Amino acid sequence: MKTDIKLAGVGGQGILSIATVIGEAATAAGLHLKQAEVHGMSQRGGDVQSDLRLSTDPIHSDLIPQGGADLILSMEPMEALRYLPYLSPEGAVVTSSRPFVNIPDYPDEAALLQEVDALPNVTRMDIEQVAKSLLAPRSANMVLLGMAARHLEILSPDELRTAIRTVFARKGDKVVEDNLKAFDAGYEGLQ
Repeated sequence: MKTDIKLAGVGGQGILSIATVIGEAATAAGLHLKQAEVHGMSQRGGDVQSDLRLSTDPIHSDLIPQGGADLILSMEPMEALRYLPYLSPEGAVVTSSRPFVNIPDYPDEAALLQEVDALPNVTRMDIEQVAKSLLAPRSANMVLLGMAARHLEILSPDELRTAIRTVFARKGDKVVEDNLKAFDAGYEGLQ
C-alpha cells in the first residue's frame, strides 16, 4: 500500500508542520517514508510545497512524478491548482476555501473557486474560519489535516492524533489541545 501526497501553500501557513505530523505518524506506524521540500521563499510569503511519500514497501525516490499524487493537500486554493499536473486521475484535492492574496494580480476569487469546484474529487472548507471559531487561529493547518484524514487510508485518524500530541508536546498542553480540536473539526466537518 502506498500514498503519495503533494502538500502546497504559502510560507508561514503550516504546510511543513502538516508534513511533520504525517511523517511522525508514518514513522510510528513502521511505514517507509520519503520527503522532499521546497521552501526557499517561505519567509517571504512565497510558494511552499512538499512531496511526502508513504508506503508499506521501500520507496526509491523522494519526488512524486507528474500524474502520481494520490492527494493534493493545499492551504490555499490557487496553490492547489498549481500542482494539478501531479494529481493522478483517481486522486483527490483537499484545500482551503480562503485565498491567501499575496500578489497584485491574484486571480478573481469567484473564478478561482469555480475552477476548484469543477475538479472531480475535491473537498474544500474555510479552514481559517473554523480555526478562529475554535479560538485556535494558528491551527488552520490541522483543520486541513483533519479534512485529509479520510484520504489517508495508510494512516488512521488515531495515529494522526497521536502524532499531533508528539509533535506539539514541547509547546505545552494548550497548543496540543488546540491542534487536536482543529484536527477533529476538520475530520468531523466532512461527515
